[in-house]
Amino acid sequence: MGLVRLPSLIANLKSFSKLNSLMSRKYQSDVPKGHLAVYVGEIQKRRFVVPISYLYQPLFQDLLRRSEEELGFDHPMGGLTISCHEDAFVELTQRLHSS
Repeated sequence: MGLVRLPSLIANLKSFSKLNSLMSRKYQSDVPKGHLAVYVGEIQKRRFVVPISYLYQPLFQDLLRRSEEELGFDHPMGGLTISCHEDAFVELTQRLHSS
């Protein structure tokens, strides 16, 4: 079931890429090629830049799936928003980075 949703996540990622291309050059320069910016937090959102390869990791896909169920894909921040504690997100990305 997890892979069934992956095409919709990738399609939405392409939409975010188009949005990024419309933003100023200064803003784009802080997101290296092969990475994407996400906003994390339950109330106060903090911006993180993560490798696109995380999109293929089951733990990250699960986190995205839960965020989609809670928030959908229409985000007021204009980017991908993940509703979870920052500490939990940092722990997850550290686990993905070390694997």
